[in-house]
Amino acid sequence: MRRAILALPLLALAPAAHADEGMWTYNNFPAATVGKKYGFTPDAKWLDHVRLASARTGTGCSASFVSASGLVMTNHHCVHDCIEQLSTAQKDYVKSGFYAKTAGDEVKCSELEIDQLTEITDVTEKVTGATKGLEGKAFADAQKAIKSKLEKECSGGANEGVRCDVVNLYNGGRYDLYKYRRFHDVRLVFAPEFQIAFFGGDPDNFNFPRYDLDVSFVRVYEGGKPAAMDHYFKWSKKAAKEGDLTFTSGTPGRTSRLHTISKLETERDFRMPRVLMYLSEYRGQLTEFQHRGAEQKRFSNATLFYVENAVKAYRGRLFALNDKSFFSQKVGDENALRQKVLADPKMRAAYGGAWEAIEKAQYEYRAILDNYSYMEGNLGFRSELASFARTLVRAAEELPKPNEKRLREYTEAKLPALKQQLLTSAPIYDEFETFTLTFSLTKLREGLGADHPFVKKLFGKESPATLAARLIKGTTLKDIASRKALLEGGKKAVDASTDPLIELFRRLDGDQRAIRKRFEDNVEAVDTKNGELIAKARFEVYGTSIYPDATGSHRLSFGSIKGYVEDGKTVKPITTFAGAFDRHSGEDPFALPASWLAAKGKLDLSTPFNFASTNDIIGGNSGSPVFNKDAEIVGLIFDGNIQSLGGDYGFDPAVNRAVSVHSAALTEALSKIYGASRIVDELGK
Repeated sequence: MRRAILALPLLALAPAAHADEGMWTYNNFPAATVGKKYGFTPDAKWLDHVRLASARTGTGCSASFVSASGLVMTNHHCVHDCIEQLSTAQKDYVKSGFYAKTAGDEVKCSELEIDQLTEITDVTEKVTGATKGLEGKAFADAQKAIKSKLEKECSGGANEGVRCDVVNLYNGGRYDLYKYRRFHDVRLVFAPEFQIAFFGGDPDNFNFPRYDLDVSFVRVYEGGKPAAMDHYFKWSKKAAKEGDLTFTSGTPGRTSRLHTISKLETERDFRMPRVLMYLSEYRGQLTEFQHRGAEQKRFSNATLFYVENAVKAYRGRLFALNDKSFFSQKVGDENALRQKVLADPKMRAAYGGAWEAIEKAQYEYRAILDNYSYMEGNLGFRSELASFARTLVRAAEELPKPNEKRLREYTEAKLPALKQQLLTSAPIYDEFETFTLTFSLTKLREGLGADHPFVKKLFGKESPATLAARLIKGTTLKDIASRKALLEGGKKAVDASTDPLIELFRRLDGDQRAIRKRFEDNVEAVDTKNGELIAKARFEVYGTSIYPDATGSHRLSFGSIKGYVEDGKTVKPITTFAGAFDRHSGEDPFALPASWLAAKGKLDLSTPFNFASTNDIIGGNSGSPVFNKDAEIVGLIFDGNIQSLGGDYGFDPAVNRAVSVHSAALTEALSKIYGASRIVDELGK
């Protein structure tokens, strides 16, 4: 991994004309570059089709439509929560897998939504015009108001079938309004056993060769019927091979390739070490919790999976930022742009102070980091029930306000998704809630100190364990009807509630809002305003044919199936079923499911299983379709190799690889192992 990071080139200064680099927006895709390198030039019709055939989930993953009847393909780990929620002690679908043999057997995932990007509109002038000349709080308020206004106009208010988001691109250099067709009735169709969906477990995670069938199929419904889709990916009848051109469409989470050095230093020296230590301890506690029994292991598996994945990802990112050679390249990148700005009097006057302003805001962020992370962020109250309580308390205050004055997660455009999460029918386990809340409250007290005013207000004379046990035992929020009554009853109902969790967050809300306001006014607003200036400077110097950082919005990348060299050895880009059986040891995490062992004699062991490609991806691309120039599915992204963990900050085409399930493996397994002929037939239409 060190060699990979040292080899990273200077990034974001000019178009990546030769490397398969970039998570490109659909309205700025380098079609000519692809044509020059690979002999295929995507046109507007092709781009529109693959955009409409792509999707995102409400779980931070990507997906794709793969039939005219609303069949959606994504990763197993992207719907793991749903599979776990549908399971019981008597029937564990995570362990045994799930297959709906008929349409009537398809089961609703209560928290899952699927979004299809239908329109992209440039709203840069409207957003920047509303904030022109403003600073700090005035800037933050004006930007929040214009974004809320645009999103509400786009979605028609709280329309359950539409979602609209103003997307910040190039750190504020451009703003696009993304309109989505939103599906909130999503039903599980197929999921294999966890053993094969995560074969190799944590030891193989972010590595290659791999042998995973990390796939799930769900279906979107409208009006109680499968949704009719005009755009979907067809299945390739020809197995993809080494050297083939591949495209990946998805919603990569966040990258920091355009971030200033001061922001990267905050990540490297302050935020990331804290989070990594927190997650590492949480992983250990979760592992011990699983020793309590089989049932405890069953309903905590998803959480442990996500935490283990996060620990390894954070380690890779921190390693990249601590590599002196790589970081010096990032410093050189920034200095080169700043020197060009300072050399031009007009540019110096317009943009010269932007870097210093962001650096000053970073000092403020570092000063409030612990307070913000534990009081308002996600480190202090790890509990579904606590999340419900805070949401209800805030909704009571926010919903009576004009739309543009609300906190952004309570605006009209965001309400359908918020209500779906709040009124979920997913099971809640008191023992696990008490455990997770105890852990996070313990870390909160440790992080802020016993004498902190917020800590005193939170605990009084109670310990974290005592407080967590009392709150979880006494709350009525496990009942959907109770949550619904409080939501619909508004402020009057919430103020009158004697639920211990509601009482707690009523008492804490003022302090939490205060630290959030300090962050938004003094850090976020400064960063956004000055990020806009740096983006404009970059456009003036290098033009607009560069790609923006990932922001959780739809992107398209291109590449090819290709191996790489690691430790002086060539890593071949495609594995086979035979390799999976060779790797089988009979002991977790290298134990193949019984269904695979029983079907071995029927399988073509030369079938391609997983492959590596040069497509530029990051966290959030999980579930992305991999397709060819004919818009046919050839694979399914589920991971990257270890070298890709530095991809938050740069891309090295020599070794950065996306890792996918081969479409041939999916067909072979569905037909010969799982007898899922209904799915195979639908994919072949």
